[in-house]
Amino acid sequence: MSFLSVVGYGVSVLGMLGLWRNGSLFATHPFLIAIQVAAVGLMIWARITFGWRSFHLSANPTAGGLVTNGPYRFIRHPIYTAICLFVVAGLAGHFSAAAAMLVLLMFFGANIRIYCEERLLKAHYPDYRVYSARTRRMLPGIY
Repeated sequence: MSFLSVVGYGVSVLGMLGLWRNGSLFATHPFLIAIQVAAVGLMIWARITFGWRSFHLSANPTAGGLVTNGPYRFIRHPIYTAICLFVVAGLAGHFSAAAAMLVLLMFFGANIRIYCEERLLKAHYPDYRVYSARTRRMLPGIY
């Protein structure tokens, strides 16, 4: 599971680097910039709520208990959500087939990570099943 998690991370990073190299990562339209700023805000809020206890290349549960407050109260993966919002806003401002493929690549990598993390969280935290039943992965009420 650890190896697969690292692969997911690498795939996501490759997608984002490709978007950056392609000139499609950063939005230029004010509305899309606002979405990217909101995405960064969500990421910062999630990181502050979660704390500094986890910056691991591979997905693994950390000591300190299951975090279910802050943005985690509404979605299980607010950091991945923030990254996805950021790249979608960039794509919307610089749409091309190549950029769309890179966004899909990034989403694929993020979903690999989510899959790995959720398997570990279910095994490590008994109350994760109840938490995951009442919160969505990335979009409240949808996914």
